[in-house]
Amino acid sequence: MLKIERQNFILNKIYTEGKVLISSLSNDLEVSEDTIRRDLIELDQKNQLKRVRSGAIRIGPSITDFSYRENKDIPTKKEIAKKVIPNLKQNTTIMVDGSSSNLELIKLLPENFMATIITNCPPIIIELANKTNIKVISIGGEFYKRSQVNLGVSAYKQIKKIYADYYLMGVYNIDSQYGCSVPTQEEADIKEVMSQQSDKVLCLVTNDKFETISSFFHQDIHGISTIFTDNVATNIKKSYEDSGVTIVQ
Repeated sequence: MLKIERQNFILNKIYTEGKVLISSLSNDLEVSEDTIRRDLIELDQKNQLKRVRSGAIRIGPSITDFSYRENKDIPTKKEIAKKVIPNLKQNTTIMVDGSSSNLELIKLLPENFMATIITNCPPIIIELANKTNIKVISIGGEFYKRSQVNLGVSAYKQIKKIYADYYLMGVYNIDSQYGCSVPTQEEADIKEVMSQQSDKVLCLVTNDKFETISSFFHQDIHGISTIFTDNVATNIKKSYEDSGVTIVQ
């Protein structure tokens, strides 16, 4: 088999399954593991996949500003958000971090929905100003412009004094083995403490984020209660359910 044929096989497998293992590819293609490693290195250098220990995974969404993401894939995000609302009990405390999917969810909350919502995301706070039955608690801190969230020591200390029934966690990258990750340590720290201070962790995830990783991890996959998504591949869905995560699609 020619190198181009091997690499196309690898890319097709990653596209359909989300990740590949060196040992499995070696068996499938009947070549040495060293040959597969060289292929993965070359494809990684071309930004066609991301190498990890023992294999490779899909490349996740590019790093973009919140202002760009809030106008991207709106119909899909709305459909996912609609699935979450019936799972939120009224008169509860809900932690919400910065996420364009979370913003769509907030917009869709019924006018008579009653809850206390705690958030470090100013765009979500502004949207909540129109929800007369929702008490809003704003988490302050250093404003991180790209993600439009408040971070830092001040935000961390405020969150540590709160316990929530739900945490609506914005997802940047999620992997069935490694868990959730983000590009910066500051964001990871805040997401981690929000999860620690909440009873249930709920995630809204678009398909392009599955089986991808970033630099800083903040959430073990076993700590997620439910993932709400849309038409995820059967094999990817099973990998999360095998870890005890409920998938709603």
